[in-house]
Amino acid sequence: MWLFVFFDLPTNTKAERRHAAQFRKALEKDGFTMMQFSVYVRHCASKENLAVHVRRVRKSMPPAGHTSLLSVTDKQYGEILNFWGKAERAAPATPQQLEFF
Repeated sequence: MWLFVFFDLPTNTKAERRHAAQFRKALEKDGFTMMQFSVYVRHCASKENLAVHVRRVRKSMPPAGHTSLLSVTDKQYGEILNFWGKAERAAPATPQQLEFF
């Protein structure tokens, strides 16, 4: 599963900018990768793991602004078409799942 975090946070005051920066740092600390400036994505091995990260995101959300979370399956994520300019690029490779013997 993949967890997307989309957000639109106010940055008018110094305190709002600090809250927005702390939120982005919390996402990065939790293993999210920036896809666009206010769009972060993270791979989760299971629905239970996804629920853990949803709780962490909700806990670190700033007091103001709008945040949306979206979960998609590996198959759905694999259907993403990415364009940089006019050239098409393949989606990033799915991380390997850790196996225990």
